[in-house]
Amino acid sequence: MVCLHQLARGDVEGDPDGRPVQLSRRTVLGTGAAATAALTLTPSSYAAKGPSSRDVTFRAWRGAELGAGTLNGTAVSEGALVFASASGTRSYTDVETGATATYDSATWTSPVVDPGHAYTELVASWNGTTPDGSWIEVRVRAMADDGTAVWHVLGRWASDDVNDGGAINRTSENGQANAYATVYTDTLAALNDHTLSTWQLEVSLLRRSGTSVVPSVSLVGAMASGLPKDKKVAVGALGPASRRAIDLAVPTYSQELHKGHYPEHDNGGEAWCSPTSTAMVVGSWGTGPSEADTGWVDPPVDAVVDYAARNVYDYTYDGCGNWPFNTAYAARFGLEGFVTRLRSLAEAELFIAAGIPLVASVSFSKGELKGAGYSTNGHLMVIRGFTASGDVVVNDPASHLIPDDAQVRVVYDREQFENVWVPRSGGIVYVARPAGVALPQAPAQANW
Repeated sequence: MVCLHQLARGDVEGDPDGRPVQLSRRTVLGTGAAATAALTLTPSSYAAKGPSSRDVTFRAWRGAELGAGTLNGTAVSEGALVFASASGTRSYTDVETGATATYDSATWTSPVVDPGHAYTELVASWNGTTPDGSWIEVRVRAMADDGTAVWHVLGRWASDDVNDGGAINRTSENGQANAYATVYTDTLAALNDHTLSTWQLEVSLLRRSGTSVVPSVSLVGAMASGLPKDKKVAVGALGPASRRAIDLAVPTYSQELHKGHYPEHDNGGEAWCSPTSTAMVVGSWGTGPSEADTGWVDPPVDAVVDYAARNVYDYTYDGCGNWPFNTAYAARFGLEGFVTRLRSLAEAELFIAAGIPLVASVSFSKGELKGAGYSTNGHLMVIRGFTASGDVVVNDPASHLIPDDAQVRVVYDREQFENVWVPRSGGIVYVARPAGVALPQAPAQANW
């Protein structure tokens, strides 16, 4: 019984020459002693040396704010960045099919962002629309502590799967390591004891040469973090969601019901914790794919899960757990989606009190999260509420390894949950909600 998807943080270990070696970000959800214990490994030793606090910042440009960037063939129109005129052309070979095509391109470059703290990891987010024949590429240029700065690709993305007319197979890019940083699927990570200071994003909008379709982006941003290497954190103070015992209405979907479905997408449903969680959050807002969209799913059991898996799949990572691909998918249905890190369950309570469920990345060995019934090196589940005593109400798509939607809603001990989430993934969450639903007030060091 396996659930294969990414570890929450970049996984590296030293080779005999002391250089970092990328491990696969695929992980195992198991039931016995053979299941690998949860890992918290970072590519740079910065986390071992400090900082004393959990430094996390998030900066995004939405709608008209995108006008603050440098426009090269792009324009801001009706609340989105759009392709206005070609500023260049490029040839691109699809990572899955090997087919090569020529595309016109237009770019947007963000202002340089100084987060006010050193950081070792960065995850970008974007929300966009790519009509057939068009796609988006997102890159980051991070300044290292030695003054070095080069561009790294964080994702190549299209709204639709190629089976539905999408221009390319969505993909991350491997092989980008240099002396100070690399990209692990969706995460820029510092290497070799380096830290990073400023960052800048670039978005390229691409369409097949000679066509007039208009790809667009309504949000682009990034989370940067510098975290201590805590193995345990103090339990967060109870907040407004606990005081009101809020339990949001979120549909329950079990990934176990999809065992064997469409194995070309990460070996089938047992690996689909991320798209299953994303589908639950999208469904909680009363939106998602139509019956016509999911008509190809067979058997049609919770077909929105199969649809999500196909439409978040990363063909280089070979999995459905690419974080920004999941939040970009949620944005297809009228939501705003982004990835960030929270420092505690106290911060998570603010989102629940605002009516916003969260998808959280956790990892744990068997027994660390009582009631789960399994162990995992990396798993995603939905935080939907809190009990009056502060315990965490979740939709766990692993559903006690029982293929039954009725097994999905679970209450987990607050202290145990906090410690399989914050120290393990650094508190990673997906946030997805309609733009008209206000985010909670952010702290002074804003991480949303």
